[in-house]
This record gives sequence, structure tokens and C-alpha cells, in this order.
Amino acid sequence: MSQHRQPEYHPVTPERHASRWWHAPSSYSWAARDTAVPLAGSELARAALHLPIAFMRDGESLMPFAIVGLESGINLFVAHDGTWTAGYVPAALRSRPFALLPLQDGRKVLCIDEEAGRMSGEQGTSGHPFLSDGGKLSPLLQQCLDFLSAVEESRQSTRKACFALESYGVLVAWDIELKTATGMRRLEGLFRADEAKLNALPDEAFLDLRRAHAIPLAYAQLLSMQHIQVLGHRASARLQALQQPMTPVTASGDLDLSFLERGDTLKF
Repeated sequence: MSQHRQPEYHPVTPERHASRWWHAPSSYSWAARDTAVPLAGSELARAALHLPIAFMRDGESLMPFAIVGLESGINLFVAHDGTWTAGYVPAALRSRPFALLPLQDGRKVLCIDEEAGRMSGEQGTSGHPFLSDGGKLSPLLQQCLDFLSAVEESRQSTRKACFALESYGVLVAWDIELKTATGMRRLEGLFRADEAKLNALPDEAFLDLRRAHAIPLAYAQLLSMQHIQVLGHRASARLQALQQPMTPVTASGDLDLSFLERGDTLKF
């Protein structure tokens, strides 16, 4: 896997990118160190079928995240060859190498992590242009912008829905203990929906949550909790794969597997 680094985004502009081409990442190895991936409310129903979801602090509010690791630096859903191994890929990963980020004046613009996008000055075999002949975004890039704009709009409404859930006391702390091949693992800093608290709300409060489109978020998270044990199974399977004598693997600088040899707590 490639050396982990922080992405460096630049706004897509005619001055910088008019004669340049970009290439989509060939794998998800760049996400191999992520332990949580942000989710928008519009994708929770699909994500809940494949990934464990928890609410986590994102600034001052709680937001839904897919929990994909037990230890900082280890994404249990990215294989050693960079393949994503879950049945659903979160939008935050599919949009790579692009992102919708704010400028100093608050406007959000399309940006690219140029190293992840492997920019070049010529098309090559699989390159994509940034701009069309008329100087506007290419059709593919416009599609990326539309996708990111829809995700951002969903995240804003999701933030309001999560605020409503938290305001009515529906979200509670969720400390998790998982059994792996090397012992118990504990996750802290997570929150879950409490179905009993949700069902006990007065009618007017429940109606407020329905108006805020918060009810589907709560039940999607509850549905996803069936997958939490998958993290322990995947951690154990990864350790067993490393112990196979016919397939020796050593931990390199960008893949720290020492957590599999000790009991520990991961705080989000």
C-alpha cells in the first residue's frame, strides 16, 4: 500500500487545470488507515445493509459514520491489494480524488487532491480532461460536481436531523466490546439510537422528528448494528492470514498491525 499522507486539495480552475488531465485512483489503498467514514443521510439505508454505523462528534454536532476499523491506522474493509471488500462504498470514498470545499469567503468549490488524481499534461491511456473545449467543466467533472453537491445537501439536512435526535435524547453513548483472536477490543466515543427512548417520546416530539426526517436515520443505524461483530471477525481473519506460513507478510511503515497483539481501547 502507498505511504499514508494527508490529502492536499486545490480548487479546479482554468488557470491551473485547462491543459491538464486527471486519472481516477486504481484502488482504495489511500483509505487503508481510515477507521471511520462519514455518511450522508441519503445513503444510510444502503450502507446499513453492509456496514456498522454509529453517530460520532463532528464539530459540535453528532453525525453518522461507517465504523471500519478497531485501531487507528487499520481499515478492515480495505484488502492488502487496495480492494474495497464491503458490499457498499460510501460516497465520501467514491468521490475521490474530488471534494467540495469552502474558500475563505465561504463559497464551496470543486477541488482535487492532485496527487491522488495523478495529474498529467497529456491524456495517456485512461486520463480525463478537466475542462471542455468551451472552457467549462468537462461532462464527467460536471457529473462529479453534481454528485458532491447532492451529498453536501444531504449532509446539511442530516446534521439537522441528528441535532433533533440528540435534542430529544434519542442518541445515547455506545461503548462496544468485541472479541477478536487476541482478546477483547473496546471502542469508545460512539453513539447509537435508543429505540426504547424513541418509542417513549410524546406524539408531538415524534412528529417533530418525522418533520426533520430523523426517524429513518435512527432506524438505519439500529439496523446496521448487526454488522458490528464483523469488525472482530475481520480483525481475527487478518491476523490469521498474516500467520499463514505460505503467505508471509510483514508490517511495513504504512501498515501497523501491532494492535492485533494487545488488548486496547480505540477512542473516536
